[in-house]
Amino acid sequence: MGFFSFFSKEKKETLDKGLSKTKESFFGKIARAVAGKGKVDDEVLDNLEEVLITSDVGVETTLKIIKRIEERVARDKYVNTNELNSILREEIAALLTENNSADVEDFAVPSDKVPYVIMVVGVNGVGKTTTIGKMAYQFKKAGKSVYLGAADTFRAAAVEQLLIWGERVGVPVVKQKMGSDPASVAFDTLSSAVANHADVVIIDTAGRLHNKIGLMNELTKIKNVMRKVVPDAPHEVLLVLDGSTGQNAFEQAKQFTLATEVNAMAITKLDGTAKGGVVIGISDQFKIPVKYIGLGEGMEDLQIFRRREFVDSLFGTTVK
Repeated sequence: MGFFSFFSKEKKETLDKGLSKTKESFFGKIARAVAGKGKVDDEVLDNLEEVLITSDVGVETTLKIIKRIEERVARDKYVNTNELNSILREEIAALLTENNSADVEDFAVPSDKVPYVIMVVGVNGVGKTTTIGKMAYQFKKAGKSVYLGAADTFRAAAVEQLLIWGERVGVPVVKQKMGSDPASVAFDTLSSAVANHADVVIIDTAGRLHNKIGLMNELTKIKNVMRKVVPDAPHEVLLVLDGSTGQNAFEQAKQFTLATEVNAMAITKLDGTAKGGVVIGISDQFKIPVKYIGLGEGMEDLQIFRRREFVDSLFGTTVK
């Protein structure tokens, strides 16, 4: 199957709707930035730089994009402001292509890693447990057997929420009493999953952003204990970030990537914010693939991040 066979009309509509606030804000700012200007000059570029930064693309990524546009303007000699959206779209698409792995199929896992173990990290309130529930739903829908581990043993609400999701989706949740060793919960979860030939294991972890050393030690212990059951676990360390927090998401990404070996990201709550530009900046600055994006409360509203479709929805035009 080709790429587009995995992206239904319904998913496209969800993506368009989810990014509508970002799109409206972004292009409103661009329109004001070029008002009364016929060509792209230094003033327009300065205004565009401000637009990108205030759209939470981030300073470093913004400077990269502006530099690329400056080079095109210098090369082409005369670029009118009507072409700016097209050029900007192309450069953002190119940046995402350079800094992300290839688009993946819907909720597929490697056939040579069974069970496929995902450890989920992130601060409280970013939608971490909800994302886990939606992932479980999508994996089960794809025909995979799934186990969930409630290793955030510091908050009763986290365990209860995961149990509710497990019941809704119809997948087992392994838990222990409050205050138990999170690594022990992870060990029990993997042991049960292996014994029952599960395809996917998702481990929730405590969402405390305490000092980096404490966080590092805790996550390292969980990983080491899991490897007693599955030697190469976890296969994926997924960092969940709240897209609506803008620059705070950058800081959280920085802290967690320093504390553990994050190799995938999920950015949630994009439907309720105009800060969708954060996806572009985080993808560029951390060189870690954004794998999932959250676009609503429904179980179907967690999508695989597809860079071309993302830019297409943001700009309302097809990116080749």
